[in-house]
Amino acid sequence: MGKLTIHVRSRAGIAFVTATAALALTACGGGAKRADDGKIDGAEGSASASADPASPSPSGGPGGDGVERPKITLPDDVKHVFEPRSTGDARQDAVLADNERNIISEDDAILRGDPRSTALSFYNTGSALAGAVDWVKKFLDADLTLTGTTRYYNRHVKLDGDKKATLTYCGDESKAFNKNRKTGKVDRDEPSKDSYVLYNTRLVKSDKGVWQTTEMLSWRGSDSCQP
Repeated sequence: MGKLTIHVRSRAGIAFVTATAALALTACGGGAKRADDGKIDGAEGSASASADPASPSPSGGPGGDGVERPKITLPDDVKHVFEPRSTGDARQDAVLADNERNIISEDDAILRGDPRSTALSFYNTGSALAGAVDWVKKFLDADLTLTGTTRYYNRHVKLDGDKKATLTYCGDESKAFNKNRKTGKVDRDEPSKDSYVLYNTRLVKSDKGVWQTTEMLSWRGSDSCQP
C-alpha cells in the first residue's frame, strides 16, 4: 500500500486481546506462542490441494445446523478461497464454516460501509466485535473499500470441550487490493512479504449454535505464512 497502513481486511499489528489472553491462545497440536520471527508454534502445515474460489455457500440463510443466519451476497469482484474447508470432523468443520462466514461478514460491512452491520455481531463478540467495528470504520475514514481475491490457508482448529475452540490460519492478500470508495481507483500494490498474514483466533459456541470469534491476533509478514 505504501501511503496507508490499512491493507485489505487484515488487522495486522493490532492486538485485540489482552496480554494474558494472548498467552492463552493455542494452535492445533499444542500450546501456541509468538516466536521472534512472528511464527506461532504448531501453526505450520501445507494448504489443501483444492478449494472453491467463490465465497462459501454457508455465507447466509439457514445452514445445515438449522441456524438462521444473515444473508450476505458479495459483488463478483470480491472473492475468497478457503483451504481446507473440511477436516473430516463435523465439529471442526463447523468452526471453519463460521470462520468463513465471519470473514465474509466483515468484507460485506466494509463494502457497504456499515460498521453497525448485524452480521458483525452475529459472528463476533467481545474484543473481536469491537475490533471488527473499528476495522470497518478505518476503511470508511480513509474512503476505501476492497476488491480482488483473498486466499485463507493452513487453517488449523483445536477444540476445547464442546463450546470453545482456537483457530490459526494464514491470509494471502497478494491478489486483493484497496479501492477508493469515491473514484473507484484500485491500488494494485506489488506482492511482498507483507502480503501474507498470520491469524490466531479464539471462538466460543453461542446459545444459538454459532461459533463466534471472541479474540483475534494477527501478524503481517509472518514467516510461517510465506509461499
